[in-house]
Amino acid sequence: MNFSRIAVFGLGKVGSLAALCLKQSGFSVTGIDCRLPREELGIEVIEMDVSDGAELARALTSFEAVLSCLPYHLNQQLAQLAHQRGIHYFDLTEDVPTTQTILELSQSSSGVMVPQCGLAPGFIGIVGADLIERFDQVRSLKLRVGALPQNPTGLLGYAFNWSPEGVVNEYLNDCEVIEQGEHKWVSAMEWLETIVINGVQLEAFTTSGGLGTMCETYRERIENLDYKTMRYPGHVQLMNFFFHELLMREDRSLAGKILTHAKPPVNDDVVYVHAAAEGMIEGQLMREEFVEAYYPRHIAGKMRTAIAWTTSTSACAVIELVASGKLPQQGFIRQEDIALEDLLGTRSGRFYSQQPGEAQ
Repeated sequence: MNFSRIAVFGLGKVGSLAALCLKQSGFSVTGIDCRLPREELGIEVIEMDVSDGAELARALTSFEAVLSCLPYHLNQQLAQLAHQRGIHYFDLTEDVPTTQTILELSQSSSGVMVPQCGLAPGFIGIVGADLIERFDQVRSLKLRVGALPQNPTGLLGYAFNWSPEGVVNEYLNDCEVIEQGEHKWVSAMEWLETIVINGVQLEAFTTSGGLGTMCETYRERIENLDYKTMRYPGHVQLMNFFFHELLMREDRSLAGKILTHAKPPVNDDVVYVHAAAEGMIEGQLMREEFVEAYYPRHIAGKMRTAIAWTTSTSACAVIELVASGKLPQQGFIRQEDIALEDLLGTRSGRFYSQQPGEAQ
């Protein structure tokens, strides 16, 4: 292992599980947050103000790597401090400006800088890259992810099992796409389509950040590339009403509070993943798909929600690959540069291919 001492910042459901998975994979893990986690993690935990740059700088002196599971707006400062310390940096951000800052920092970094290591961006981009490599010429790649309650109630059919700040950002910020060979930006909550997975009808619409760096990577190779979020039918119309007709887009913090108060998290969730590529293989037009539904499962001593384990294990798998030397040891690593087979072969990544009842 090229490094072993890692700090996990942010000990919510995702961060706590990531810390446990990294510990099980042989890392020396310290958890850091502004308040102690409810769960006993069996690791050192430091309580501190994670927005205080001076405190962060002091905390980083003991580590070789850092995984940020903090809200997106705290990641730039942590990334800059990790860059100054010359240690490896990983995060889960879907925020485009944050990723751009990290990309710029990586040009002079001593370690690796790997943002977007979660589910979307993250795992979905790795899946998409795997599909692309099967084609001689690609006319389209469509990536879709939905984190939903299994048993929805109300007109929204939703529960906020993910960061409200992140969800509001995704629903309001412009979205990168490649359309007919042109790299462009389009509005969120548009391009509505219907998708059926395992007999469940869903709607999909544009949201921000899910493609990560893929538009830049594939702008010369793919004619059409886009990412959409999946929800139960009727959701996007109500969210457009909430944000645009009621003008809640003008106060994102209040919007997040209202939505999470109305639709709190649930334990019985499901994560739908739908990736489809079309193009030419040996002169024939073909379509390749990756379609899965992931449910809560027992990991590290207790049941974990689908969104928590899919996000945390993807990030931990990337960290394992860097630590084992299977990925570069310096500079910026794009999610699409990571081989799906390698990710699924790690201790953490295997959960994506294991049946829930298999040994863990």
